Amino acid sequence: MEDSPAANPGKAGKAHQQQAANAPKSGERPDQGEAPAPDHYNPTNKHHVADPIQAPDVANAKYRHDILAQPPEQLTGLRLEPRQTIAAGVTAVLKSMEFSWKEGGLDRGTRGLLKMNQKDGFDCSSCAWPDPDDHRSVAEFCENGAKATASDADDKACGPEFFARHSLAQLSQMTDRDQNNAGRLTHPLVKRPGDNHYKPIEWAEAFQLIADELNALDSPDEATFYTSGKVPNEPAFLFQLFVRQFGTNNLPDCSNMCHESSGAALSSTLGLGKGSVTLNDIHEAEVILIMGQNPGTNHPRMLSALQKAKQNGARIISVNPLIEAGLNHFKNPQDFMNPFKALGALMGNGTVITDLYLQVRVDGDMALLRGIMKHLLAAEELNPGQVFDHAFIDKYTEGYEAVVENVRNTSWEDIELLSGISRAQLLEAANMLATKKKIIVCWAMGLTQQRQGVQTIQEVVNLLLLKGAIGKPGAGTCPVRGHSNVQGDRTMGIWEQTPKPFLDALGKEFNFTPPTEHGYDTVDSIKAMHQGKVKVYFGLGGNLLAAGPDTEYIAEAMRKQNLTVFVGTKLNRGHLITGKTALLLPCFTHADVDMQRSGHQMTSCENSMGVVSQNKGVLVPLPGQMLSEVAILSGIAIATLGEKTNIADWVAMTENYDVIRDHISRVIPGFESFNEKLRRPGGFYLPNGPRDRKFTTEDGKAHFTKTELEKYEVGADELILMTVRSHDQFNTTIYDYNDRYRGIHGERRVLFMHEQDMADRGLKAQDLIDITSHFNGQERTVEKFVAVPYDIPRGNVSAYFPEANPLIPIGSVAKKSNTPTSKYVRVTVVPAHKTVGAPVEIRMGAEA
Repeated sequence: MEDSPAANPGKAGKAHQQQAANAPKSGERPDQGEAPAPDHYNPTNKHHVADPIQAPDVANAKYRHDILAQPPEQLTGLRLEPRQTIAAGVTAVLKSMEFSWKEGGLDRGTRGLLKMNQKDGFDCSSCAWPDPDDHRSVAEFCENGAKATASDADDKACGPEFFARHSLAQLSQMTDRDQNNAGRLTHPLVKRPGDNHYKPIEWAEAFQLIADELNALDSPDEATFYTSGKVPNEPAFLFQLFVRQFGTNNLPDCSNMCHESSGAALSSTLGLGKGSVTLNDIHEAEVILIMGQNPGTNHPRMLSALQKAKQNGARIISVNPLIEAGLNHFKNPQDFMNPFKALGALMGNGTVITDLYLQVRVDGDMALLRGIMKHLLAAEELNPGQVFDHAFIDKYTEGYEAVVENVRNTSWEDIELLSGISRAQLLEAANMLATKKKIIVCWAMGLTQQRQGVQTIQEVVNLLLLKGAIGKPGAGTCPVRGHSNVQGDRTMGIWEQTPKPFLDALGKEFNFTPPTEHGYDTVDSIKAMHQGKVKVYFGLGGNLLAAGPDTEYIAEAMRKQNLTVFVGTKLNRGHLITGKTALLLPCFTHADVDMQRSGHQMTSCENSMGVVSQNKGVLVPLPGQMLSEVAILSGIAIATLGEKTNIADWVAMTENYDVIRDHISRVIPGFESFNEKLRRPGGFYLPNGPRDRKFTTEDGKAHFTKTELEKYEVGADELILMTVRSHDQFNTTIYDYNDRYRGIHGERRVLFMHEQDMADRGLKAQDLIDITSHFNGQERTVEKFVAVPYDIPRGNVSAYFPEANPLIPIGSVAKKSNTPTSKYVRVTVVPAHKTVGAPVEIRMGAEA
């Protein structure tokens, strides 16, 4: 057992550990330790909530409630420009600087950027794309990372005076952008029953208020504890520890709504719910298949890796309903600092990213994959042993014959109909793959949020297994996670169905018996809140109202709570839709200096490829009463649990985060000697069985999966909607009203439509429209959107979230993962003046 720094202070922060570089070179597999215990995904025990759902009155909610759950409908001035074909370049650099200096000022903004993603700095609070193991640029960030850090470094305070001037009703009339731009939260605040304002509260009183509400519940399961993927490992570990010592596994998190389908598919097929590749593998790949992902906006640093892969000879196939700039050409901003590349980067078109672009129909990716495999099977039968890797299949896999038979029996008619891609185009893709061995498939929410998201990712695995493209350099699975530590939070135990070995180790370490019954995930938490089965909602970061489906349903559920607790850094709309009592508790960001009794603290994050690295803030927090997430959680745990927990240990963990890491090192496989390994420049790799062809399934084999290619009936006038981000947005945080790569400026309430679909409905460019979704006989309507003609497959439309989230039914979820189907919503579109139904009586809100 490791000595804690509490007992051995000399153990923490040893200077010589800073020199312990352990970066794998290109082509090498990283030193990652042994494969962890099996990560089996067992939905049969999942605690689903059956709910006879009645659709909320989405369109009329603005007349029924003073505090708006949806963004206001006023239009902000749409200006259309041609869609761009080149991502990044000079414009990205200028936008990064402009936003950083405007938000944080020249000094804070620059200091934050220069320490972001550095080995001795802090982890970007936006996406989870990995940093290079070896050399890192002085500017190791992208435009969206710069915006996220600038927002965190904001030098404006959003304190008690601001909330005294603005009621919750008034704040809800602000756009989401203006709410975020109000400044950093600086003081703990409370909204008491009947109030329409947040007012100051002392920390001790806030902690006791939470404790009293939680301890008054009839059962711990009447509370649910939501986590954002922005939360670092150390507070995430403490959060799940507190929740389980309190007595429940109700630990929903944002991954339930994004990559839960990935975890479900990968755990059942490969034994680990994470990707298998490293950043070096991207550089080494011969073919990269990018599906349901827009890296130019959502993970811009990925473009640098794709550029390097292209320079090494890789070919790239992009699969997406929209033609995205980042998948066409990329101008690397780093090239401007190289005198030999600067002129070319300035004058040329950059690197061509995609060799073959397959503009698939929304929800058609599974059929597309089936078509590629059908071509490969035909080639294998003509050239036995030349296309499929039978040595790998025979040694490492199960289920090959059933999948081959399933592929053989799928008709080309169904494949072309469902995917929208011709047999000839699919042959071109298959030919690019047929003779190659180093193949990587990358995907994001374009796959995971489909009705058959899990099954589609199982088809991804089928393709890779046929080619033997798992567990070797340049090959494997690459789910690209959306938020900085969403993968790490799951590793730390933020999961409503954490496996028994974790719970046993946790109970042994902290001398208690954790609950074993599976808790509520995000969708089921919302349903339980709506039914009155949950009475306290606690949100550690994030914005569930804007991130979740069925916005008005979530709002109804929130209003039914006795207490809602929001821990956050900046104001968002989710803080305004509250229970009878609400707390708004300000915390530090990744960029903030976190000083505790033992000195300057660091936390850690795990990126998309399983690398855990340090996160040490560099900016002095704004004046006020902000606390670290660790301090907040410890205060709540001590107040709530009292003598049921080891109070001295919570104090020690708050004063020195090394104590937390020592606990983690004894609970979670792969984190042995955590404190030492975290101080290595660049961090360390966690064990990953599939990366080394050690499949921790029950039989030790990788599993092919026979899936059913389902057809769905769509009404004659219906279209299929998918929601997406704009370029000036990260997750639910809106930085501005622009989406310059798609040619949108000054507006977010837009619906991208095929020109023929517009003509069929008598619509012209920039006509005002209303959109209605249809699910199980239910209708939900949003009003006052602008129709925009766009290059998108016939029958498909796209809109930004959170504006379009009220259309996504809470009951429409992916099989097995229970993830909302944000990439498959059946809608009808009509001119705004033809909306059926009349508004209810308008009730003006009285200001407190």
